[in-house]
Amino acid sequence: MSNMFCFQCQETAGGKGCTVRGVCGKTKDVAKAQDLLVYVTKGLAIVSNEGRKVGVVDDNVDKFITENLFFTITNANFDREAILDRVKETLKIREEIKTKVIKDGGQASSKISISDAAVWSSDNVSDFDAKAEQVGVLSTENEDVRSLRELIIYGLKGLSAYMKHAMNLGYNDLEVHGFIAKALAATLDDSLSVDDLVALTLETGKYGVTGMALLDKANTETYGNPEITKVNIGVRNNPGILISGHDLKDLEMLLEQTKGTGVDVYTHGEMLAGQYYPAFKKYDNFAGNYGNAWWKQGEEFEKFNGAILMTTNCVIPPKDSYKNRLFTTGATGITGCKHISADENGNKDFSEIIAVAKKCKAPTEIEKGEIVGGFAHNQVLALADKVVDAVKTGAIKRFFVMAGCDGRAKSRNYYTEFAEKLPKDTVILTAGCAKYKYNKLNLGDIGGIPRVLDAGQCNDSYSLVVIALKLKEVFGLDDVNKLPISYNIAWYEQKAVIVLLSLLYLGVKNIHLGPTLPAFLSPNVAKVLVNNFGIAGIGTVEDDLKLFLG
Repeated sequence: MSNMFCFQCQETAGGKGCTVRGVCGKTKDVAKAQDLLVYVTKGLAIVSNEGRKVGVVDDNVDKFITENLFFTITNANFDREAILDRVKETLKIREEIKTKVIKDGGQASSKISISDAAVWSSDNVSDFDAKAEQVGVLSTENEDVRSLRELIIYGLKGLSAYMKHAMNLGYNDLEVHGFIAKALAATLDDSLSVDDLVALTLETGKYGVTGMALLDKANTETYGNPEITKVNIGVRNNPGILISGHDLKDLEMLLEQTKGTGVDVYTHGEMLAGQYYPAFKKYDNFAGNYGNAWWKQGEEFEKFNGAILMTTNCVIPPKDSYKNRLFTTGATGITGCKHISADENGNKDFSEIIAVAKKCKAPTEIEKGEIVGGFAHNQVLALADKVVDAVKTGAIKRFFVMAGCDGRAKSRNYYTEFAEKLPKDTVILTAGCAKYKYNKLNLGDIGGIPRVLDAGQCNDSYSLVVIALKLKEVFGLDDVNKLPISYNIAWYEQKAVIVLLSLLYLGVKNIHLGPTLPAFLSPNVAKVLVNNFGIAGIGTVEDDLKLFLG
């Protein structure tokens, strides 16, 4: 069998692409299964797109497309059999919806019959692998077209993740699903020019804003607006469950089912943001946050001692020392780990993970103290007068948006050093796990305003946009780029890609992206982003501070 090819994350091998085994840990067999799942999902999208033209809209199809894309995000699913099961189910659903579309007149003007992705089918796994080798990333020969197609697909993966979280809370937007289907179909359309694909890339950013706004509404209307919160990072003496990932619905169900059991619940990674929502503060067993960003879980999960629930991406293949107490749910999957599925109403039974936790000893303490967060847009706007006065008096000279992702590379220590060396009259706006590079530093405050304002998860980057637009309005500016805000963003995977495309759609320029620019940007596509939007990489801390601060 030929080797794999994947370059969708920042840590891809050699900054070019993983060809033998993913840096994330996925094998070539898993990579091929994911490639095929993306391909047949494009076929389902083609049928769905044509169906919309004749009034055939199926919620199950929309749901399946978003879930399939979520399955293939970096560090989400390493279970080949689970992925291939999705391939089989996708082919089944595609044929069912195709019958409806053709019946309602979609066949005559559609691309269904001429697109291989919309007609190819097999129930033979050996055929699956052979097909996967034909339809992976490198099947698009033109480097620039390939670059733009993958940029769009990775943006759609991030958007699908956010839509799935919103849908779990009962919120949806059919227009967003229609765009996802249209855009996926377009990545197989050889008639589209580079200019067409550039326009589609920006349109992806437009729907990224819509998707993040929808999820923000879903989270805040369900659980309340995040509020300034001091979060304990020590431990208690009870056995515990560590919940990681991003899905707040899973957190709610776990907290509800652990009430009165003697088992404490700790957040990890980006689930830290769950600590900021008022609805979760009523649970006495909601103990605090344990550990740091996703990439340290191999060491930290061992020391936690208790059961672990991975709700979304950001899981790495576990060590044997804790594999038997790690559970997955949603889009995540690890071969050999118990997967907890939802019933037809979206409810999940966590009794098995609670039973495991009860047999475990309490977490080993790895740090003490508190960290402060909860600075989503509603909370920051409540402090607007204070913030504006600080800017007008010169107490705050500049804001630095340092949102995004953390990762294993030593080059990411740049962000710690950058935060440490920022002048005392600057404030960091952050969201995502990039904050773990500096959120435990003692950077102080400015007139009671902490110098690190953590809005929450990567999808809460929307909060940072709302804050910027509000400041633009308050200061009477006609361009968001005239604000004293600089963007120095770390990226790792596809949810960061949709955040970037959303910022570009909103007209934000001069974004610095690191620790390296994406490998999937061809030289020509990178040049377009540099010339049109001022996208740049990072240099040394000293040089970048001079550049940002003039």
